[in-house]
Amino acid sequence: MAGNRAIAYMGPRKLEIQNLDYPKLVGPGGRKCDHGVIIKLIVTNIYGSDQHIYRGRFPAPVGMILGHENTGEVIEVGRDVEFIKKGDLVSVPFNVSCGRCRNCREGHTEICMNVNPAIPCGAYGFNLGGWQGGQAEYMMVPYADFALLKFPDKDQAMEHILELTFLSDILPTGFHGCVIAGVKPGSTVYIAGAGPVGRAAAASARLLGASAIIVGDTNKERLAIVKKAGYEVVDISKTASLADQIEAIVGVREVDCGVDCVGFESHGYGPGAGEDSAAVLNGLLEVVRFGGGMGIPGVYIAGDLKARNETEKQGSYNLDFGKAWIKSPSLRAGQCPVVKYSRDLMMAILWGRMDYLSEVMNVEVVSLDRTIEAYRIFDKGSAKKFVIDPHNSLKKATIDRRVIVDRVPHSENIHK
Repeated sequence: MAGNRAIAYMGPRKLEIQNLDYPKLVGPGGRKCDHGVIIKLIVTNIYGSDQHIYRGRFPAPVGMILGHENTGEVIEVGRDVEFIKKGDLVSVPFNVSCGRCRNCREGHTEICMNVNPAIPCGAYGFNLGGWQGGQAEYMMVPYADFALLKFPDKDQAMEHILELTFLSDILPTGFHGCVIAGVKPGSTVYIAGAGPVGRAAAASARLLGASAIIVGDTNKERLAIVKKAGYEVVDISKTASLADQIEAIVGVREVDCGVDCVGFESHGYGPGAGEDSAAVLNGLLEVVRFGGGMGIPGVYIAGDLKARNETEKQGSYNLDFGKAWIKSPSLRAGQCPVVKYSRDLMMAILWGRMDYLSEVMNVEVVSLDRTIEAYRIFDKGSAKKFVIDPHNSLKKATIDRRVIVDRVPHSENIHK
């Protein structure tokens, strides 16, 4: 029986490639998963929230296998699986969800009640129920009939795999942030964060028909990619305030909708501003119009031992909500229920409605052996979205000419 090489978290900024046993249809605590499947990973990505773990900001146990954006081929099927078949190419939502509890039945697969005994929320590659991630050669996926999104044609899917790989998390999360913020045709929207999830949100806002799509960050390289892809940008490290820069673009100091794609590792506004976990939220409260909406898919947690003070370590932040209350704002936060959106977004990709996605995402494909170096580069603020190819599957497929395969530059050459 084959083994399983995987990326294990060994402490802050410490990863290693481990040689594990081939997975079984067994979940955390020895729980039998006859409703599950084993998949061979075709692509698995490095995500911004993986960086929270990598930096030691999101608590995680030593030895946990990372990775929650997973796409693969089904190679073993559990006894109770009826509709997913061996050989299917599937996208795995990052939410672990049973499909049977009250929350799942109401469409809230991000807060499944049956997959984590500590709290109603399960996810691969997080400290959320003990479910191991997919930055590996193989992984076990429970509740396969409910959770997995099967691609209708494998050859067609492989032609679009570098867009379809985003369906596990980043694209539905960006889309969800826009939907819960109220983005619709003609909306003006400010997206905080030009990292991969912010860029996915910008592409989602475009799909939803927004007019002015403005993305803010301090990272010049990331902002340049967003600008080149046709979106408006603001540099929040400038002396000019966020409202001033928005006014220079749309003529008024406010937008209809705001989306937080940064989370608790955010920085304040202006030259030399340091970390301020409440900065993005307070910025949105300031620039979203009276009666406007805010979507908050960015991660906010308790347990960040590197936070600035004891209050923020507990997940409490200094919000200017008293000043904003009079605006009658709408605010929704939390993880994305991927199953709710993934099929529709798959169809948009397959039918050419999101051909602009690749340009703004700026993908670079790496092998499993180069993954640890890719984490180091991403940690320094790289504008790449790193996609891991554990079995070198993509070298056999048609790859977009804009993608560089398996050529991660050395970290000392990365723009800092």
